[in-house]
Amino acid sequence: MANNHIMHNGHLFHIFITLFILANQVKANNVVTDIQSHDSVPVIETLTDSVSINPENKPKSFIGKIINYFNESNKPKQYKRFDFSIIGGPHYSSDTKFGIGLVAAGNYNTSPKDTVTSLSNVSLYGDVSTVGFYLIGIRGNHFGPTDRYRIDYNVHFYSFPRKFWGIGYDAGNNYDNAVKFDEFLISGYAQFLGNLGRGFYFGPGFEVAHARARHVTDATLWAGQSLRTTNLGLSISAIFDTRDNLTAPQRGWYAGLVQRFYPRFLWNDYAFSSTSLDLSGYFPTWKDAVVAAHLHTTLGYGNVPWALMPTFGGSNSMRGYYEGRFRDKCEADITVEIRQHIWRRNGIVVWGGLGSVFRKPSEFRWRRLLPNGGIGYRWEFKKRTNVRLDFGIGKGETAFIFNINEAF
Repeated sequence: MANNHIMHNGHLFHIFITLFILANQVKANNVVTDIQSHDSVPVIETLTDSVSINPENKPKSFIGKIINYFNESNKPKQYKRFDFSIIGGPHYSSDTKFGIGLVAAGNYNTSPKDTVTSLSNVSLYGDVSTVGFYLIGIRGNHFGPTDRYRIDYNVHFYSFPRKFWGIGYDAGNNYDNAVKFDEFLISGYAQFLGNLGRGFYFGPGFEVAHARARHVTDATLWAGQSLRTTNLGLSISAIFDTRDNLTAPQRGWYAGLVQRFYPRFLWNDYAFSSTSLDLSGYFPTWKDAVVAAHLHTTLGYGNVPWALMPTFGGSNSMRGYYEGRFRDKCEADITVEIRQHIWRRNGIVVWGGLGSVFRKPSEFRWRRLLPNGGIGYRWEFKKRTNVRLDFGIGKGETAFIFNINEAF
């Protein structure tokens, strides 16, 4: 669930079965007159309104309210400045055991009277399980009036009994090399991007991260690094973005270059810097299908602490790998995904990819590329905002992932 947590090698019993039934049923007393496709999601128009459906104006039952809530959750509400909905349910995995997850999504417009301003979004996510894992976070993209600027942000913290394989490809490649520890992490970033026109954005950012490794059974894998680090960083970003939507793009391009600095004068015990490059493209192909491709790399320089070393896995990159199993000063991965709308608010995806970690660019080796693939289900929770359930496959491991919005 959410950005920094995946569910490994377990059976996931989630609320999606119930949602699928509730969200896709059509009441017998609804008279359908037209079905239109908006962004590949059908909108059903009926001759009946709320009075004719419920002519005696009787209070709806609890189940009826749930059905109506999910039936209406993805329809734009023009009368609302802020459209907010919540979804959640139980899950089980071999790592987290029984847990309860909660995801909420909100859409709003900072200038609803113009047609230029993009729709802003915010997501709140949380999870708690019987093994002592807990997580809460908030992320979003805020667009100023007439798209003059945008603010991207993500803040979260979690405590998780997890595993550490060490640093470098060889350490992660030995699956039995892991030791157990409890990780406590507080992390957040915000970046301000001014609109330069024609899809170009530029601006500064700020990042903070505090990580602690507790109850470590074998500290030798940390290679002498401190088990407790606090890092403050500054960044500068240059972005080209022509995507038609940020949460579920169907066409357009995204290119982002971010240079981060963690200097000594900001009280960092580990002074370092990094350069990140993201390239994404979205291409409508056959009917109701989109091919999405994503390339990412981060190159670290200096004394990079273990908690901020580039890695992959988890919810958004190389899904199927345990996040943090492979980590080093540099990382690169590529993914191609086919997103197919199936019926009403339902869709599926399949993806394949490759990735690796390395100490410096000159030590990158093609033979060390790791495979990745998987399949997922999509349900449109809100307009152009999908709840996703993914099953990813990596080298020697698999993972179930429950999250909101597309992986990229």
